[in-house]
Amino acid sequence: MVDVLRIDRALYEAIIDHARRDHPDEACGVIAGPFGSDRPERFIPMENAERSPTFYRFDSMEQLKVWREMDDKDEEPVVIYHSHTATEAYPSRTDVSFASEPGAHYVLASTREPETTEFRSFRIVDGVITEEPVEIG
Repeated sequence: MVDVLRIDRALYEAIIDHARRDHPDEACGVIAGPFGSDRPERFIPMENAERSPTFYRFDSMEQLKVWREMDDKDEEPVVIYHSHTATEAYPSRTDVSFASEPGAHYVLASTREPETTEFRSFRIVDGVITEEPVEIG
């Protein structure tokens, strides 16, 4: 069985807009959804604490606040996204090492081309990367 990321067009565009806005630094954030639903619903852009074109890291205090808020709302991180500014939309070794949510869709948006954005989704479990189709609704 192949996983599929089903994402609303407005959320897809919000990720791309955030990635373009933060370029040349990597953008990052989460889309929360009801626990166990696999439905991305609430867009949460986050600060790249590194402010780097080659690396992202959630600010630890912001991440704690966001994860607590999701817990309070009976949500979970359905999508964890970030951008690559100079390389393809494929998880780096660092991305894999930081992938700590086995149920999440890891979305990468590459802003290396000014006119187009490469948008791909992956599952990352125990260091194994599996690309999945994306359906934009």
